[in-house]
Amino acid sequence: MLGAQLPFISIIPFVVLLVVIAIAPLVAPHWWHSNRNKALVAMLVSLPILLQLGMTLGEPGRAVLAEKAHEYLGFIVVIAALFVITGGITIEGSLAGTPLVNTGVLGLGAILANLVGTTGASVLLIRPLLRANKSRQRTAHIVVFFIFIVANCGGLLTPIGDPPLLLGFLKGVPFDWTLRLWPQWLTATAVLLVIFNVWDQVVFDREERARPGSQLEPLRVRGAASTAALAGVLVTIISAGRAAAGGRPWALGVQEAVIALLAVTAYLATPREARERNAFTFGPLIEVAVLFAGIFATMAPVLEILNAWSQGARTVLGMSFGVSQPWQFFWSAGALSSVLDNAPTYLAFAASAAGLQGVPAHGPFIGALTLDPETARILAAIATGSVFMGANTYIGNAPNFMVKSIAEENGVKMPSFFGYTAYSCGILLPIFVAISLLFFRS
Repeated sequence: MLGAQLPFISIIPFVVLLVVIAIAPLVAPHWWHSNRNKALVAMLVSLPILLQLGMTLGEPGRAVLAEKAHEYLGFIVVIAALFVITGGITIEGSLAGTPLVNTGVLGLGAILANLVGTTGASVLLIRPLLRANKSRQRTAHIVVFFIFIVANCGGLLTPIGDPPLLLGFLKGVPFDWTLRLWPQWLTATAVLLVIFNVWDQVVFDREERARPGSQLEPLRVRGAASTAALAGVLVTIISAGRAAAGGRPWALGVQEAVIALLAVTAYLATPREARERNAFTFGPLIEVAVLFAGIFATMAPVLEILNAWSQGARTVLGMSFGVSQPWQFFWSAGALSSVLDNAPTYLAFAASAAGLQGVPAHGPFIGALTLDPETARILAAIATGSVFMGANTYIGNAPNFMVKSIAEENGVKMPSFFGYTAYSCGILLPIFVAISLLFFRS
């Protein structure tokens, strides 16, 4: 077992990379802003792992590297396609920034996040929402709840919704399996929408202002070619997943080629003015590509070690593996997702859960967890904790900082890192306790 052979220090590059991702935007924002510097960090921390797996460990190590390269390609093609396609869909006009309308936009975002991803939904809706509330005096709470609902909790129902679920799909989870998480999704979304509506109504009633309705423009959605391409991507992913589940997987690279073709077609068919209205650039996509290249490389030994540890094939720092119940996986995966990127956190705990069942962390190992009701409950806890608790801090999920930056560009004074954490502790943690007791109690 490869995970039993790897020294524990093999996890250091992965830890270093995640610490840099978490801390660099806070301590060196100007330096970290450059994607070239991100790529340099990712390359330097990945090099020891590439040498270890590619040379020191021989053929088994090279097999793991090849597997991770294929997974990375499938992951980044889908993310890039969704990013490019949604960048061509524009929402024009204005909405009245009333509590009811704002709540409706957040509810729409919770649904839309499952179709275009939390990043895509955030890009589409945050600017119209900010325009709708431009005349209001206090709007930071609106953006905070937007991050809670649209950028995180809303994307629980499909693999498109959030990167952890997409990685699970690439590891064998059926496309429609996450739909069974609708009770958790509905509970969190409904409670958050109710709290937001009450909060926003109180703030709204205290503000003395006039908002002439004649200044509002009709709402329009533009981007027919991009919308059609988005539907094509969803059909492609679902079709490929069903073919694989039926024992007739598509040839290697076919799914990625079809999705890439749809994205290129949508990009070429979209007028440049439409992307300019969305302030579309490839910068965020390049950032995701270089950082996740490093994450996929450095997390390979971590997954193997966790898998072997949970199978009892090794100890870690003299300790045996102590997480076995769904509620433990929910809180463990969620706690790390709060301060680390939730996608590798999901994979790490899924590898541990697979190890408890004697399933090696190779190929579509996560899909094996869906076959038994008890292991499926553990996977549901990991998925829910990873997706939901990415909302606990600005650094828990990539869209969080993006939404914060867009809001600040539009003149909204956002809470500091710790101020935002105070919001999440007071609002989200009680909800997560309730979800743990309702759905994942032993």
